[in-house]
Amino acid sequence: MAERTEQKLIANNKKAYHDYFLDEFFEAGIVLAGTEVKSLRLGKCSVKEAFVRIDNGEMTIYQMHISPYEMGNIFNRDPLRPRKLLLHKSEIRKLSGKVKEKGCTIVPVEVYFKKGRAKVKIALARGKKLYDKRADIAAKDARRAAERDYKMSLK
Repeated sequence: MAERTEQKLIANNKKAYHDYFLDEFFEAGIVLAGTEVKSLRLGKCSVKEAFVRIDNGEMTIYQMHISPYEMGNIFNRDPLRPRKLLLHKSEIRKLSGKVKEKGCTIVPVEVYFKKGRAKVKIALARGKKLYDKRADIAAKDARRAAERDYKMSLK
């Protein structure tokens, strides 16, 4: 029988798609405290300004905001604290090499639950220039106009 991989999306980073060319995607686990998991289950997370660094062979996500859990009194942690990401050592080495040689960066794209575990989808990204962003916006507008015209022709 096929295995069900149900994912519950918590946070999405649309800004990353606008600001970067996303080349390769990786799935990483996140080291969290108990109240942080409860807050994530309520959907209280933001990764818009988050970024990932590799320090001493470990990946850490910075500026990922997880709101404090309302019922969590003294067990709540700092909302912006750095959190360790869990990846295989070979994946970390591969990402580390690409970041050093090309001028790429690593950005978080999505945070979600998969089989009850909190995961973050990270991407190897290259920065877009202003003219690249304008071209993307123009293409999106053209696609919307074409869809609108097609919809009107059906009526």
